[in-house]
Amino acid sequence: MQAQPQRAVRALHTADTLTVYQAYRPAIGLPAARDGRFPEEWKRDRMTWIKPSFLWMMYRCGWGTKEGQETVLAVEIRRSGFDWALHNACLSHYARGLHTDQASWKRELRRSPARVQWDPERDLRLQPLPYRSLQLGLSGEAAGAYADEWTVSIRDVTPLAHQVHALVSAGDLDAAARLLPEEREYPLADLGHLGGEGPSLTTPR
Repeated sequence: MQAQPQRAVRALHTADTLTVYQAYRPAIGLPAARDGRFPEEWKRDRMTWIKPSFLWMMYRCGWGTKEGQETVLAVEIRRSGFDWALHNACLSHYARGLHTDQASWKRELRRSPARVQWDPERDLRLQPLPYRSLQLGLSGEAAGAYADEWTVSIRDVTPLAHQVHALVSAGDLDAAARLLPEEREYPLADLGHLGGEGPSLTTPR
């Protein structure tokens, strides 16, 4: 089996869009899925974190059982917006070798509309894997653009989360795996400023 890059974006994507996951309380999640856009109650002045990994989202929201995260959404967004956010993002923590010093990293963090964390990817039992998954935090202009310009569709995938969880709990990992979104390595420009790896935008798909 080919080794996975330590830090790369893996996502369900098409030629024009990429799917990310979020989980909300039903008062926000259900109207968002019904109308295909986030409701007024969704605050555009707060940082929002999007996750291309379905299983990392399941780890974060407990398969849609944690309080305030009962509605799991698959948000299909424009690749152009996602790429812009990554290009303008800063790591959420200081990394020696990537930043000149902590002061320069803090200045970059303050002016960046997006920030990136690399967290251990998860398997079907939500155990950590030896490579990392991206979380992308959006604030300011990026959060507003995500909600109002980049979003193509919003689906409620809570039933899928519960179905996969039930199969995992029953020990049928093969059946559970067949239901997972097809997440492939996402072609990107250089992620070096974020400590990432992955194919370039010119890689044939």
